[in-house]
Amino acid sequence: MAKRDYYDILGTARDASEDDLKKAYRKLAMKLHPDRNPGDAKAEADFKDLNEAYDVLKDAEKRAAYDRFGHAAFEQGGGGGGFNQGGPFGGGGFADIFEEMFGGRGQRGGRPTGRGSDLRTAVEVTLEEAYAGVRKTIRVPTSVVCEACTGSGADGGTANATTCPTCQGQGKVRAQQGFFLIERTCPTCNGAGRTIKNPCKVCQGAGRVQRDRTLNVQVPAGVEDGTRIRLTGEGEAGMRGAPAGDLYVDVGVRPHPLFQRDGANIFVRVPLRMTQAALGSAVEVPSIDGGKQRVTIPAGTQTGDQFRLRGKGFAVLRSAARGDMYVQVSVETPQNLSPKQRELLEAFEAEASKGGKSSPEHEGFFAKVKDFFDGLSGR
Repeated sequence: MAKRDYYDILGTARDASEDDLKKAYRKLAMKLHPDRNPGDAKAEADFKDLNEAYDVLKDAEKRAAYDRFGHAAFEQGGGGGGFNQGGPFGGGGFADIFEEMFGGRGQRGGRPTGRGSDLRTAVEVTLEEAYAGVRKTIRVPTSVVCEACTGSGADGGTANATTCPTCQGQGKVRAQQGFFLIERTCPTCNGAGRTIKNPCKVCQGAGRVQRDRTLNVQVPAGVEDGTRIRLTGEGEAGMRGAPAGDLYVDVGVRPHPLFQRDGANIFVRVPLRMTQAALGSAVEVPSIDGGKQRVTIPAGTQTGDQFRLRGKGFAVLRSAARGDMYVQVSVETPQNLSPKQRELLEAFEAEASKGGKSSPEHEGFFAKVKDFFDGLSGR
């Protein structure tokens, strides 16, 4: 009897997309599954044909061969083999759909690795350390490889582990419950895929023990508050020699009494005497690297003016760029005047009040105020 065309079996056109093929397969698989048709030999045969057809058409290479040569492409050991015609859970057909629906894809055919858990800790640095970079020593309570059995879990390190007879080394067992395929961790080996006749007396067969580890963490120059550093393989040891997890170190940067940071830029606020701002001067300000920077203050400087020092800020992580340093000026009004100082300031104010250009912002503001009230009175 001639074999049916695979596209006819799925009920799709020959130019159907992968998504169209998958949707058609899902629909028919639900309809023809043996659990829904107990004792129906035709439905069982149609279900086998469906699995065979989808196994070929979902594979780009097999589909191309089928489109060119038809069924002859897979006869006598050709490329069409490999699908499971004896049941619904082989060959990537119905099982693929279930595993994709329930999140099992990527684990079929392999037992859980037993990889150690990732750990998280924190370290605090000063702003100066964040600027220059620093190596910090941290202590982390974690699971480490058992020295007595070198992580094997076997007494004395002897290789007495055997493949688990229940799961055949897969670490998982499957059971069909009605229409669903249920997968569970193997109850015999707890997912390890092997059993040990004589467990290590120190770690009780786990291959790891609890210890405090001391690690050196390199905090890079330019690190920001909240940065997370990943140390690969420095987390919890895996079960019975499995890979270790990773350690994540959250970096906190303490506030500084002089400097404030904004990204790669750094700011320092410098109070000036009124006379310094009015007459102009030169001041020395500290820099985060411990040095000093000389800044020229021009005559007439106002509160809020900023002076930029290029390249004196923080390094930018994973870049050769650097931020800048900004000197922010605050003009301080004099207090606790001596009689002589007061006399001089009163003379200055008397002269300034006659008008002029010594306080242009002051004069401009009150000119606008006058215009405002003049406008109100003219209504």
